[in-house]
Amino acid sequence: MAKKKLRLTVNGHRIEKDVEESMRLLDVLREELFLTGTKEGCGIGECGACTVVLDGKAVNSCMVLALSADGGIVETVEGLGSRSKLHPVQEAFLDHHALQCGFCTPGMLMSAKALLDENSNPSEEEIKEAISGNLCRCTGYVQIVDAIKDAAGRRNNLG
Repeated sequence: MAKKKLRLTVNGHRIEKDVEESMRLLDVLREELFLTGTKEGCGIGECGACTVVLDGKAVNSCMVLALSADGGIVETVEGLGSRSKLHPVQEAFLDHHALQCGFCTPGMLMSAKALLDENSNPSEEEIKEAISGNLCRCTGYVQIVDAIKDAAGRRNNLG
């Protein structure tokens, strides 16, 4: 299969890769860049496990052809925080026990980040809408919604 040059900024780093035309953004992240925090769940855009932020919007990376993101800015869970300084969303998820098995967590975190970047003080309904594409079989969502509310407060209190 033919390859084409893909140029992206991923977690603040410029990358250039020759990729097959049929590769999804998910495949490039996991197989070419070894960013395995982004998970493949369903592969058809229904579960949200593969959610990343592309040009400021939460997207299912399993549904995005990599070359269609050429020139874009991608944020994955690996780019959220560091071991020494967690992102406020990560801190809130830990504090509210908003994760159990962890499979959906990267996608949930990225959906929450995209929401809070766009809306610093979302209502509970707006939070539920923002994560409506992310399926979680373990938590029941209450802790996740509470964590996102708390993360909004933490971010707003930073400055």
